[in-house]
Amino acid sequence: MTGPQALPYWRLSGFYFWYFTALGAFLPYWSLYLASLNFSAAEIGQLMALVAGTKVVAPNIWGWLADRTGADLRLIRWAGFATVLAFAALPWRAGFWWLFWITLAFSFFWNACLPLFEALTLRQLAGQVERYSQIRVWGSIGFILAVMLLGSALSHDRVTLAQLPIVVGLLLGCEWLASLVIPNRGAPASRHGDRFVRTLWRREVVAFFAVVMLLQASHGPYYVFFSIYLEERGFDPEQIGQFWVLGVLAEIALFVSAPRLLRRYTLRRILLASLLLGVLRWLLIGWAVENVALLCLAQLLHGASFGATHAVGIQLTQSYFSGRHRNKGQALYSSASFGLGGALGSLLSGEAWGPFGAGGVFSGAAAACLLAWLIAWLWVERRRPGFPADPLHGDREKTKSQSPQAFDSIRGSGLNSR
Repeated sequence: MTGPQALPYWRLSGFYFWYFTALGAFLPYWSLYLASLNFSAAEIGQLMALVAGTKVVAPNIWGWLADRTGADLRLIRWAGFATVLAFAALPWRAGFWWLFWITLAFSFFWNACLPLFEALTLRQLAGQVERYSQIRVWGSIGFILAVMLLGSALSHDRVTLAQLPIVVGLLLGCEWLASLVIPNRGAPASRHGDRFVRTLWRREVVAFFAVVMLLQASHGPYYVFFSIYLEERGFDPEQIGQFWVLGVLAEIALFVSAPRLLRRYTLRRILLASLLLGVLRWLLIGWAVENVALLCLAQLLHGASFGATHAVGIQLTQSYFSGRHRNKGQALYSSASFGLGGALGSLLSGEAWGPFGAGGVFSGAAAACLLAWLIAWLWVERRRPGFPADPLHGDREKTKSQSPQAFDSIRGSGLNSR
C-alpha cells in the first residue's frame, strides 16, 4: 500500500514482535533467575507479584493521561525508554530490596506500553479491523521464538541465568527502538467525565469482575512457579520452554477458532465450561506432573483456562461499557484480572509454596477456579434488564450473525496478560 494513510503493517507488527519476544524471555525464566540468587519462594512470589500488581494502576493512569492529552505514541516511547533505563539498573546489585524497587519501576512503565499501543493500532486500522490478527500474530511468534531459543541456550550453557537480565534488557531496547518508527497520526484528546459508576456497581458486573479476578489469581502459581516446579522434577530449561510453548500454541488455536465457537455457543456456556476445565488443569499440574502425557494435556487446557475465558472477558466488557466508556472498561478489566488477580495469585502462592508444596498450592488454584465457576453460574449472567443486548442469553440468531471480524480484536490478544 502507498500513500500517507497506508497501513504501517511491518512497523506495527515489529513492535508486537519485540514486546512479546522480551516477554517470552522474561516470564518463563525470570523465576529461575530469582531462584539462582537464593531468594525464598515467598520472596520470589512477592517480586513476581509486583509485575502483576502494577497492572492494577498502570493501565488506568496511562490510559487516562493518553485520553486527556492525545499523545499516546509519545507516552509509549517515553514509557519504553524508562523501562529500559530502570531494567538496566537491575544487575548492579542482587539484594531483595534493590530488586523490589527496580521491579516496581520497570514494570510500572512496561505495563503502560501495551494497552496504549493496542489502542493506537486499532485507531490506525480504522476501516481495516480485519487485519488486526495479521499484525498481532507477530507477538505470538516472538513469544514462542524467545521461549524456545532461550530455553535451548540455557540447557546447552550458551547462556547462563546470570546473563538473563542482559538478554531481557537488550530485547526491551529493541522494543523501544521499534516504537520510534511508528508514524504519529494523532489522536483527539478526550475530556469526557467518568460517569460509569452506575454500570460498574450492577450485580452482574461486580460478579463478572470477581470471576476474572479469581480466575487470574488461579494462574498465579503457574506463572510464578511452573518453571521452578518442572526443574525440581528433573526437566531441563529446553523442555520447560517446550511446555510453555505448548500452552501458547493451544491459546493461539483457540483464538483462531473463536468466531466458530461463538457462533455455536453462548458466552455463558463457553465461560462455565472453560472454568471447569481450568479446575482440571490445575489439579493435573499439581498431582500428575510426573506423567508427561497428562502434563501435556494440562498445557493444552491453557486454551480453555486462559484463551477462551479471555475471549469471553473481552466481549462481556465491551457489552457492559460502550461508547466513551469502552477504554475505561477495558482498562478496568485488565486491572481487575491480570493486575489484582495476578498479584494476589503470585503473592499467595509464594507464601504457600513452602508450607503446602506444589500439590497444595495448585489445589488452591483449582479451588479459586471452582469458586469463580460458582459465581459465574449464579450471576454471570442470568439476564440484564435495561441493557440493549444480552451476549450470553441473547437471541441465538444474533449470536450466529456476529461476523468473524468482530472477534479479530480477540485473536492473539491473550498474551497481553503475561
